[in-house]
Amino acid sequence: MIFISNTIRLNDHEVEISAIRAQGAGGQNVNKVSSAIHLRFDITTSSLSAPQKERLLASNDNRISKEGVFILKAQQFRTQERNKADALERLQQFIIQATSISKNRKPTRPSRNAKRKRVDKKTQRGKTKALRGKVDF
Repeated sequence: MIFISNTIRLNDHEVEISAIRAQGAGGQNVNKVSSAIHLRFDITTSSLSAPQKERLLASNDNRISKEGVFILKAQQFRTQERNKADALERLQQFIIQATSISKNRKPTRPSRNAKRKRVDKKTQRGKTKALRGKVDF
């Protein structure tokens, strides 16, 4: 069982994880050891609710294929275990970010008292500046 949040959980069989050889510099270790992780998560056949699936598929992420499969490659670390943990964490962050619904902002207005105070401060500041003029004798 993979825990995404308090309300979202995925079964282990829904996430397909395979080890592949990492790319890039690293000498003999890169050529011999399969330390990178290739994660595949089929959104359409997952146990998520229909609105959550819609939100995931509607997100314009280039890691989602046309068939609705989320594909992730983790090769940042040297060991397979750390790359697997990194891939699962990135999957978790993607699902949380895509399924979270932000509140609509309700615009506020300044109160009548706040407006009055602002105007009073402006007039007081104007009077102070007016007193800075040249003195006539």
